[in-house]
Amino acid sequence: MALRVREPWGRFWMRLAGRSFFGRLASGIAGWAYPGYKGRHRLARLGVAGYIAPSALLSHSTLILGQHVFIGDGVILFSRGRDTKVRISDEVYINRGCIIETGDGGSLSIGSRTTIQPGCQFSCYKGSLTIGQDVQIAPRCAFYPYNHEMAAGESIKSQPLVTKGGIMIEDDVWLGYGSVVLDGVTIGRGAVIGAGSVVTKDIPSGAIAAGAPAKELGRRVDRAKASRCSSRGSKPT
Repeated sequence: MALRVREPWGRFWMRLAGRSFFGRLASGIAGWAYPGYKGRHRLARLGVAGYIAPSALLSHSTLILGQHVFIGDGVILFSRGRDTKVRISDEVYINRGCIIETGDGGSLSIGSRTTIQPGCQFSCYKGSLTIGQDVQIAPRCAFYPYNHEMAAGESIKSQPLVTKGGIMIEDDVWLGYGSVVLDGVTIGRGAVIGAGSVVTKDIPSGAIAAGAPAKELGRRVDRAKASRCSSRGSKPT
């Protein structure tokens, strides 16, 4: 469909979009005029209620959605238990096949303009997972703000869940493909986590870290400062 027809079509139907059956239907009809997958990001910007793919499963009674949120094909938001909360702020993009689960006492908060690529797992049982603004999360990342007790003589399955305080990911963090973040961790503002890392301890702001367990390998450098140092033949600090 030509752009001059597509945009009015999308605007009309996205005015009717929302979380109800008919709102989801309107999103689906709007999507006919747009390419699939990330080609439908534009629809989230056209409607205040955002775009929720017809194939997404939203089974969460305490879900709070901001404006212009994108929830892609096959995304699952599921609650099992009591006292669970999920808050997704404005202009968050959650792409295909991500799974968000909350259990007793678990919570998830995602800050504005954060983008989550396909196939990520958010398993928020017992502890809290807080993700800041402008965070970039690559495909297949996983987050576990809890653990099982592991006393001998009992099956792991039968033992209670415990938490060391949950997970905090501050603003402007970039998590590479397949990273795993475990309970009790804070990743500081502007940190970069390399692909395949397992984050078991705090990562300071501005650090570049990788490995299993993840360790600091360097620091992000201000572009202007790096340029000045390069012109002088010295290394930035």
